[in-house]
This record gives sequence, C-alpha cells and structure tokens, in this order.
Amino acid sequence: MNPEQREAVKYIDGPLLVLAGAGSGKTRVITRKIAYLIQDCGIKAAHIAALTFTNKAAREMKSRVTDQLTGTNTRGLTVSTFHNLGLNILRKEYQAADMKQGFSIFDSTDVQTVIRELQRAESGSNVDDAEAISSRISRWKNDFVTPEQALYSAENDQDGFFATFYIKYQRQLHAYNAVDFDDLIMKPVQLFQNNQDVLLRWRRKIHYLLVDEYQDTNASQYELLKLIIGKEARLTAVGDDDQSIYSWRGARPENIEGLGKDFPNLKVVKLEQNYRSTGRILKVANQLIRINPHAIEKQLWSDLGYGDPIRVMECTSGEGEAERVVMELQSHKFQKSTKFKDYAILYRGNFQSRLFERYLRELSIPYVISGALSFFERAEVKDIMAYLRLLSNPDDDTAFLRIVNTPRREIGPSTLEKLGRYASDRGISLLAASTEFGVKEFLSERVWKKLTNFAHWVHATTEATERGDPVMVARSMLEEIGYEQWLFEQCKDDKIAERRMKNVTDVLDWLQRVKDKEKGETLGEMVAHMLLMDILERNNEDQDLDAVSLMTYHAAKGLEFPNVFMVGVEEELLPHSSSIMEDNVEEERRLTYVGITRAQRNLTITYAKKRQRYGESVECEPSRFLEELPKDDLEWTGGGRKLDEETSKKNARSHLDMMKSMFE
Repeated sequence: MNPEQREAVKYIDGPLLVLAGAGSGKTRVITRKIAYLIQDCGIKAAHIAALTFTNKAAREMKSRVTDQLTGTNTRGLTVSTFHNLGLNILRKEYQAADMKQGFSIFDSTDVQTVIRELQRAESGSNVDDAEAISSRISRWKNDFVTPEQALYSAENDQDGFFATFYIKYQRQLHAYNAVDFDDLIMKPVQLFQNNQDVLLRWRRKIHYLLVDEYQDTNASQYELLKLIIGKEARLTAVGDDDQSIYSWRGARPENIEGLGKDFPNLKVVKLEQNYRSTGRILKVANQLIRINPHAIEKQLWSDLGYGDPIRVMECTSGEGEAERVVMELQSHKFQKSTKFKDYAILYRGNFQSRLFERYLRELSIPYVISGALSFFERAEVKDIMAYLRLLSNPDDDTAFLRIVNTPRREIGPSTLEKLGRYASDRGISLLAASTEFGVKEFLSERVWKKLTNFAHWVHATTEATERGDPVMVARSMLEEIGYEQWLFEQCKDDKIAERRMKNVTDVLDWLQRVKDKEKGETLGEMVAHMLLMDILERNNEDQDLDAVSLMTYHAAKGLEFPNVFMVGVEEELLPHSSSIMEDNVEEERRLTYVGITRAQRNLTITYAKKRQRYGESVECEPSRFLEELPKDDLEWTGGGRKLDEETSKKNARSHLDMMKSMFE
C-alpha cells in the first residue's frame, strides 16, 4: 500500500472519508481495513459491516477479505449491499416494523401492476400514468419523504395527485404484506427512528461500518448509516464525487459535504495515485473534471508512463462511425496481438449499440452487450416465481393474479374483477376471498368451484412446503399443474419451449442451492433472497468471454479496459439533451470523466457529422466537452483538424501492415 492507503487503513479514532479517485485502489483500502480491524484492533468479524451497491462488488470484497484472513475467524462478517442489509433488518424485526413474516419484495413490474389496479378503481384516472407515478414514489422514498410529507408539500394539482396515490399505494403494499425495493432502506430507517430498543440492538451488533461508493448514497441511505453509527461515528466512507453519475435514481453527491457538517471531527484522506491508466489519459480526465465545482480538490497521477495521444475521430455519419470504429478495432487487434476482451465500445444510450452490433457481426467479431433481458424478466421465470411467492405469502395479490389462470383454469377477467371487489370490501387478500362462502353469490357455481379448488390447492401445497422439502414440493407442483405441457402448447417451436422450460428448471436448481447454503430458511426467506438478487443484478453475471464489450457509460463504471472507444461524443448525446434542458451538464461531465478513466492504455473518441434520428438525417455538433480537453494531447483524424505529416504517414504504414498480416 502507498502511504495514503496505509493512513486510511489505520485511522480508527473517528469518522473517516476516503476521497478515492478512479483506479486508486479503494477496494484494497476497504478489505485491508476490515482485516486490520479484526487482527489488530480486536473487533470481532460479526460486529463489522461493509456496504456497497451491487452483489458483484460485495462478492469481490468478501472474497478478498477471506483471502487476507486465512486461518482467522470471519464468521458473522457482513459484506453486502445496502438493500441486503435492509432486508436482513426487516426479516429479523418484522413485528416491530408492523409486518408479517414471509413478506414479498415487489419489483418494478409488480409495483406498476399495483398502481394500475389502484387506477382502475379511480374514475377518470389514466392508466398510462403508472410508470410516472411509480417513478415519483421511488424518488420520494429515495429522498426519505413520507406519503404525508409529500402531500403536505404538494405545490400543485399534479403533485397532490401523485402524493395521494403514494398514500394509497403504501396502504396496498401493507395489505399485500409486501415491500418494494426502496422500502428496504426507508422502512429500516423509520423503524430505527421510532423504536430506540431496536436501534440500540443493531448498534450493539454493528460496531464499525464501512461504506463503498459513498457518493452514490441517497438521502434514505445516508439516514440509515447515520442512525447505525450514532455519535460514536465508527465509520469509513470511501467515494469519489467526480464519479457521481446517478442523480436520476436519487444519489446525492452532496452527502460527501454532509459528512463534514454532521461530523465536524471528520478526517479526510485523498487517494490520488491511479494504478490503471497512463499519465496522458489522467491529464485529459483531470482537466475536464476540474471545470466542475469541488468541495475538496484532488489530482490523479500515475507512474505508468505518459502514453499515446488521445485519438479524436470525426465521422461522416452514424453508419460511418460504426464502420470506422469496428475497422479500427480489428486493425489494432492485428497489430498488437491483443484479445477481443481488451476492447470496449462505450455510448450514452443503449439504442446506439445497434449499428456497432451489425458491423461486428459482419466481421465475425464476438461481442457482449450490457442491458440484455434479465433472466427474471422472462415470462416463464416470472410465472414460477409468482407461484413460489404465493406459496410463501398468501397475501401477495400480484402473484395470485399472475398465476390464477396460468396454466389456463377458466378463471377469467370478469371473475377476477368480481373477486377483487369482494376482497376489497372485506379488506382481505384475493386468495383468502376465494374460499369465503360470501363470494359465491357473485359467481356462477362452476366458476366458484374452480376458484375454490385453486385456493384449496394453494393452501395444501403451502402446507406441504412447511412440512417437507420446499424444493421437492415445487418440482412436484410443476408436474401437477402441467406447466411443461402448457409451455409446449403456447410455443410454435418446440426448441423455444425447451429453452423456456430449461429456464424454469434453472430457477428450481437455484432455489435448491439457496436452500443448501442457507440451511433452516423458510421458503419465504429463500424466495425473498432470490428476488433481491434479481433486482440488484438484472443479469449482471460474471462472464470471462473473449469478446468486445458494448455498454453505456453508466454500466462501465467500476470496470477497466486496455482499449476504449467513446462513441457519439456529440451535443445532445453527451451531454444528453435532457441534461442540457435541466441544466445538469455537470453530471454529464462526470459521466464523460468516468468514460475516459475506464481506459488503461488507449482511448479513442468519435463523433458523427450527421446521424439518423426518427427517420431523418440531422446535423450533429461535436460535444462541448471536446473543447475542454487539453489540445496538445489530442490527435484528430477524419476531418475537422489536420494531422501533421509524420503522424499521417505512421497511420498509413500501420494500415498497410494490418492488410499484409490479414493476407498472410
């Protein structure tokens, strides 16, 4: 470790902020500090918690700590996401939180289903508002605004409309014995604020708290960590305000300044040595980000050499840009004998990937693209998860509605509408209403029997999971309902049906692994674990393929590649048009900074003079950020700026060498 890293590891006399620049070894500081706390300070592993934002980062951190502490007792050490910690708190304190055991976690699709149900009950409501309403509610929760506060502070009719829905939505979640993703933070905060005994119990459990990617915390997460650490403030927060790029989902870079205000004895250690990139790449990044205001200044540096100039390519069109980038990538690979996984193509929006994919396919270049359909977003996977959710939580009406007629049981929409009205009047769940004799007067004898038969089957299957092996019961359940046969009937192609059924068996195999790992957990606890994994990862599995990476700047954060192409660096793309309108160009500059600092050795920036938008060819302007870079470190090609004669000859020779090697 360098001197600054050692200082950060060994400081335990008060709250500490480690301002860690890109590629400065922040994870090393956190893992070494955990080892130091256990081995040198005598703090038991069970009393230490390290929090981050993705399961992948948590796994990597825990693996490093385990490697460093071989032979040392690390039992009980918490290395998890904020939301996993919140889930654990609610699972242990569900009664104090006014919840029932086996509560469900609703994902974004479930949330919008609930909102649409509420809208249907409202005369004149626009069902298309569901996404806007769910987004507003999520922002309120991230900002730690309760439904009552949202209604009180409403400044116009629309705010009042959203706030009223927020109140109804929370009541509905409570009726379903469910929480959404944001509740996993907000509810523990409310619990700690209202129940001193519970708070003290968790303070006794967590003696030291470490937080990674601190700049990405929202208001609710900041409240949670302040409550846990209390006045003793045994905290190490590691972050970088220059990499705060998630304000659209509630992140508050000002939480870095908030630490200093809330804890006047805060110590700050800056990590400025970069172990990733060449000096020139860092110089370009430093000059760009210096334009943004900073509470604490820092300057990245590297001893990896100065490196090659940053190439800036002007392209005639979006098509020309994609073709040029793919050809340049292939040429560089031939010349340097590199691997495809050494290259990344970064862009502002997922829609930009299409042209690059086409040219990569034409040249048979393997690639992986971020943002693909999540495993859990597949219809068959959502079906089986809905069955598991209902078996573990009979109040989960969203799960009930998904599976009551899947496979087909001749229980149609009109029946469910009548059932819904009856359940609402009685204040009970749809499943509970299905077995009440009173609902019979609203339904035909035949439909009532089908409904009660389904409800009794759910209850019997639930009891079987409680008495025996829940995984075996789930496998038997699939055979009972004839799900595989139904899939083959639904699919035109047997191969598609086979793939979809394989996804279902993969879910049950995963359930078995969770059961084997977390011995003694109930079905509800196992299902909650799986749902949270899905929400956090969304198909972000580790892959070690030799393939070019295509991803957005947001998705690239935390990653690094020897060779990076930043494409579409134009006004209204980067910075994005919405950010320009909202006067939020500073975050777009941070996003560009993140893109630049992903490159280890070579960085190429491209922009197009024209681009197809909505079926029309439009003129494009180079991004303002290009003018903010140090001109002496840029090498312009393709127009706009002329190359010097020697550089032009060098590029021509490289191209000729590539052509020769291809023929050879």
